[in-house]
Amino acid sequence: MIPDRTGGTTLLASIASFAYHGDTGPALHGVEVAAAPGTLTAVLGGSGSGKSTLGQLLGAWLLAGRDGTLAGSLQLEVAGQPAGGGSLSFAGVPGDPRIDPGAWARHVGYVPQDAASMLSAVRGTVEEELAFTLENRGVPREQMVRTVAGVARRTGLEALLQRDPATLSGGELRRLAVGCAVVDDPGVLVLDEPLESLDQAGIRTVVELVRSELARGAAVIVLSQHADVLTCAAEHWLVLEDGKVTAAGAPSRVLKEGALAESGVVIASPEPEAADHAAARLSGPKAAAGSTPALELANVAFGFGAASSLRTGQTPSAGHLLLKDVDLQVMPGEVVAVTGPNGAGKSTLLRLFNGLHRPLRGDVRVAGGSIGGVPTGLVARRLGLLFQHPHDQLFERTVLREVMFGLDRIFGAGAPERASAAMAAVGLADSGSIHPHELPASGQRLLALATVLAREPSVLALDEPTVALDAHGLAHLAAAVSAAAGRGAAVVMVTHDVAFAKANAHRLLRLDGGRLRPE
Repeated sequence: MIPDRTGGTTLLASIASFAYHGDTGPALHGVEVAAAPGTLTAVLGGSGSGKSTLGQLLGAWLLAGRDGTLAGSLQLEVAGQPAGGGSLSFAGVPGDPRIDPGAWARHVGYVPQDAASMLSAVRGTVEEELAFTLENRGVPREQMVRTVAGVARRTGLEALLQRDPATLSGGELRRLAVGCAVVDDPGVLVLDEPLESLDQAGIRTVVELVRSELARGAAVIVLSQHADVLTCAAEHWLVLEDGKVTAAGAPSRVLKEGALAESGVVIASPEPEAADHAAARLSGPKAAAGSTPALELANVAFGFGAASSLRTGQTPSAGHLLLKDVDLQVMPGEVVAVTGPNGAGKSTLLRLFNGLHRPLRGDVRVAGGSIGGVPTGLVARRLGLLFQHPHDQLFERTVLREVMFGLDRIFGAGAPERASAAMAAVGLADSGSIHPHELPASGQRLLALATVLAREPSVLALDEPTVALDAHGLAHLAAAVSAAAGRGAAVVMVTHDVAFAKANAHRLLRLDGGRLRPE
């Protein structure tokens, strides 16, 4: 189907410079974007390249004057006529025009890199969250119900409509954010890392949704640090480094010219056979006969709804159990990767490791000892957990203070040395004085990893550690995992990045239907 490009929405941006208040230099400089109806544009770049800043400007989440100083212009046209305030020119002075975010959002749907920040946080179900924008637009109820049902079908959320958004997995949450962006049929879609945290079914769902949006004539801009199935389908690429365009043109030409070599962009996952060969080169840990597993799960079952059944004296049904009779042994020095569909319970599995969740039956053992009845804080001394969302474990004023937190109680006078080594291991050696929330998403994830590494636990449990990492960040992660295993730690990582898992794990397991099986 050839889209009708004569009556759609066009977004034009000419950003001479944009600087956040208080920064000494611009975050963006000399960036031009032209998104026409029915076209797919990809903006590629590594961590800190300015992609998310550009996306927030295009989506009116960053406003000139309020959030920083903008020199340049932004323009929306619908069927050739100005919209959303017309052509807006900015000179970085107090008299610059102001964008009305509500009016802009009628034409531009934006999904941020942090999908959770897209949601209203005042709606109790997925269905209500999808309807939020339509309610604010005054859409008649019957039409709203039909529209929400259609978007739920297109995003694979039909079975989740009555779920609390706070209980969704990372991939389910991202599909909900995309659904909220398209529910009002905007003429322009700006999507920041739309495939992050998605399983293969979720990737197919979002890619198909983007194709359908293009077919109806929407202009789509994807911001990513991955040259993947979606960005490689774009007609035009922009490559950003340090806020500047270093390459632009058709993907084939940009790739041929080698413009991505130093950018940090992750280029297409290796073929499965190549990844298999990489995994074959890994030699497993040499465990002595009769040695004790670093981590062991024995006949573990867990389910959120099942807990209430037990309290009332009822036997939980299999349908209430998220995990069913899970057995797992991880030896010292072994790296195990766990894959599986969104919502299968992978993050829940990791939280069982350190006692944040307690099994309904079965036992969890660390270094041979059951953690049943042991306070979570004591378990955490031996088992380090990297949460899926870094903001769940970052709370200090500087990077150094974050990594140092609690280390003196473990290592005494050796704490500063441990902190420095952990920061260097993840590429943050020169970032000690920076506030954690001033780091890009990849930097925040690597910082959260450093807080775990610094304690040198005997078991590392890593929840989606590759999310938001560019090629440089992935190299730091791979080296950190290898070093931890080399000193004898057991590593369990939950991930949808199968290529990374095959290249860096001794074993791959799949969690599906409540059970762990070899992948």
